[in-house]
Amino acid sequence: MAKDIKVWDPENETQWKAEGHKIATRNLWISIPALLCGFAVWLYWGIITVQMINLGFAFEQSELFTLMAIAGLSGATLRIPSTFFIRLAGGRNTIFLTTALLIIPAFGAGYFLQDPNTPLWKFQIMALLSGLGGGNFASSMSNISFFFPKKVQGYSLGMNAGLGNFGVTTMQIVIPLVMTFALFGGMPMELVKTSGTLIGKIPAGTDTFLHNAGFIWVAILLPIVLAAWFGMNNITADHVSPHIGSTLGAFGKILGMLLIGLMTAGFGIWLMLPASVGGSGLELSKYLVLPIVIVMTVFALKLIPGKIRTSLNHQYKIFGNKHTWAMTIIYTMTFGSFIGFAAAFGLAIKVIFGFQHVMVDGVMVHDLANPDGPSALMFAWTGPFIGALIRPIGGMIADKMGGAKVTQIISVVMIAAALGVAYYMKQAYASATPQDYFVPFLILFLVLFAATGIGNGSTFRTIAQVFDKEQTGPVLGWTSAIAAYGAFFIPKVFGEQIKATTPEYALYGFAAFYAVCILINWWFYLRPNAYVKNP
Repeated sequence: MAKDIKVWDPENETQWKAEGHKIATRNLWISIPALLCGFAVWLYWGIITVQMINLGFAFEQSELFTLMAIAGLSGATLRIPSTFFIRLAGGRNTIFLTTALLIIPAFGAGYFLQDPNTPLWKFQIMALLSGLGGGNFASSMSNISFFFPKKVQGYSLGMNAGLGNFGVTTMQIVIPLVMTFALFGGMPMELVKTSGTLIGKIPAGTDTFLHNAGFIWVAILLPIVLAAWFGMNNITADHVSPHIGSTLGAFGKILGMLLIGLMTAGFGIWLMLPASVGGSGLELSKYLVLPIVIVMTVFALKLIPGKIRTSLNHQYKIFGNKHTWAMTIIYTMTFGSFIGFAAAFGLAIKVIFGFQHVMVDGVMVHDLANPDGPSALMFAWTGPFIGALIRPIGGMIADKMGGAKVTQIISVVMIAAALGVAYYMKQAYASATPQDYFVPFLILFLVLFAATGIGNGSTFRTIAQVFDKEQTGPVLGWTSAIAAYGAFFIPKVFGEQIKATTPEYALYGFAAFYAVCILINWWFYLRPNAYVKNP
């Protein structure tokens, strides 16, 4: 087991060259695969639900969208407590335990997917628990921010986030492949509709091992958990994790705070869902539920007595800094868009291009299978792949040009791409041959993904420059928590607008939000006499 580090100052060139760089790099390269698995387990419902449709699971499309929305809301909410784990429990302790917890939803999903008659509520519980993977981003980014000097924060945080986000792409490639053979035994299910993988389409009637979608992550997680325990470090310096206490005590803090997040997320989901799928029946608006969940989580954490409350009071000082709120909005534009589009991309392709949209008895119907439609599983990985791959590059460009300037440029690109995607979605959803519009739709969506990746890297640079070392970690965690609600919000909006037969309206709304972010970024960081000039 790696030793705790009592003295740590990466800005000290002597210490950095002597041992700091080696230690920081080791922690980074263990953090990346742990975070990769977190993203995979969090967002694999976007692929699993597509295959559930292909296998004829007895759920409506709107019910399957709730699984992604539940995972999205849970993962985002769990980032709020995860924001504060490093100071309370230490980096190694946090990454080890939170990564190990992913085994629970991965195994549970694999177990329940073996039976097509499994009730929806069991999948909903697994979706809620898979949010643990989404929460891990906040603690992971906070942890890595303490290891590296400011001069390479854009690069180091971009590497952790960018390669960690490859969990989305990795999952979207691995799951369709491992479902084609009996990797973990068990009984196969027969495809009702044509499916696909990265290498081609799989015809109806083919045996598929859907449960491998969960079990594969159990096998991958086990060695990563061991690497985290034996290879990572807690930094016990005063500005990082000064009062960790015993390891079991640290685990207790993490588990207790995660439980609060799960309870508030579960309550929000209950308020929102109809009674037919286990909700309250109130079906409250997402615009009301999200603030309720966030406020409940923040205040519930403050009710914890003793040293945890003292530490949180110290870390909550970030909320008195106007830059925290500015960067929360800007970061939501980049990462929130990335993670939300990644969650919804595959199912959106399936629903919009996988069916013919024709008039029957004077009514437009959208449930006739399109034999010439693209396979969602063949293309769903492409957007997240580009967005994650380009993120470290965005960080490096921002290290040279300035974060705010890069963010401003990509914001304009995001507006143009979003409006273009909206146009082709509208054309496709009113056509009997929607595949005619797929290529321009895909190209513009890939441009949108690339822009979110570059912008995400540039916002890391801005945060690292605007905030002092003590606040950078909590601010990264907090902004990522709010931005992660994109994984809930965007699939929910897509689902609602598809049901209303106006999917293009979702993109119009996103483009309007991007325009607001341009104004905020200009006011805070680019105008003459800006608070901080092009950080």
